[in-house]
Amino acid sequence: MTCPEFKALHQRQQVAHLHRHGHRLAERQEDSFELTLYAVADFYAETWRSRDDDHILFIHVFQKPSGLGDYLKLVRLPEWG
Repeated sequence: MTCPEFKALHQRQQVAHLHRHGHRLAERQEDSFELTLYAVADFYAETWRSRDDDHILFIHVFQKPSGLGDYLKLVRLPEWG
């Protein structure tokens, strides 16, 4: 599925597609939200939900690696040496 095709889906269908075909990459928190990052085909999808609720409020879809910046800060590589 392409990025434009995914964006055209209803949010319930997007969530189902992420669970079936997405690769869960990372999680982070921002303010009162829990965010989960998925890789899907040639794009990324980030789900936003309130910390106290399992309901997804919003799905942010992007293709540019620059959108990964907030997640890259969380990566800790082992020290070599």
